[in-house]
Amino acid sequence: MSVLVFSHPDGLLHDTPKGHPERVERLHAVEQGLSGLAFTRRECPLGNWDDVLRAHDPDYVAKVRDAAPETDRVQMDADTWMSPGTLNAALRAVGGACAAVDAVLAGEARRAFVATRPPGHHAERNKSMGFCLFGNVAIAALRALDHHGLKRVAIVDFDVHHGNGTQDILWEEPRCLFVTSQQMPLWPGTGETNQKGAHGQIINIPLRPNSDGAAMRAAYQQQVFPALRAYSPQLLLISAGFDAHERDPLAELAWTTADYRWLTEELVQIADETAGGRVVSVLEGGYDLQALTEAVAAHVGAMTKVE
Repeated sequence: MSVLVFSHPDGLLHDTPKGHPERVERLHAVEQGLSGLAFTRRECPLGNWDDVLRAHDPDYVAKVRDAAPETDRVQMDADTWMSPGTLNAALRAVGGACAAVDAVLAGEARRAFVATRPPGHHAERNKSMGFCLFGNVAIAALRALDHHGLKRVAIVDFDVHHGNGTQDILWEEPRCLFVTSQQMPLWPGTGETNQKGAHGQIINIPLRPNSDGAAMRAAYQQQVFPALRAYSPQLLLISAGFDAHERDPLAELAWTTADYRWLTEELVQIADETAGGRVVSVLEGGYDLQALTEAVAAHVGAMTKVE
């Protein structure tokens, strides 16, 4: 069974202003990273509103739907924009994440990567933030729990920015372990170790600016991997942001492409031990195009090679 890659051309229709870091070219860079790898491609369906409403308040969902422009762009917050193609792109991202969960849980593949934009891990239950409209990974986790009846799902978020939206959506959710590493201090300013969730099911791992892959490996070996093994998830989801790379312009960590390969191999190994190998990874950040290409190649390549 090969790795499934979910994508859709609608992701290219989410048009942000000139100079915005979350731009169409990111998907072209991802495709370059995927070239030459062995995988099976699938098209992202449109996400359904029932899945979105598991994670977001109805008033917020109505606000996003009503804001979708027919021409030009509208600004949802300081960093997040909508163009005429954005709502469909966001729904493809939701649909891709949920379809990947469905396929992996049906045994059609052990692992999947969802190559979509806009990203999702900053979108809170009732607020857009940080380029994100809908919490793609949180929505996928809730689909696995509510629709498929799983009892234990884990999310690992290694984006350089804190997954405040995922944390907000899942704060009260005892069936999901959320483990997130992030540079601190850095926008959005959340992610302290004392933010543990209503049931102690959230683990925040702050990393100092300018820390490198060795610091990351130590933190994951000491804190993340033991917590995952102890929790023994039935499905592992990954918020795959590649902006901790040393080349990325929006942060100050110094991970290398090799660090992403190592981290992916380790996470897949834990999924093999606890979850029948079931991993769904969803694209988040990563804003240097060369680094994004290289890190995606390392990340998805590791998922294809570790069997």
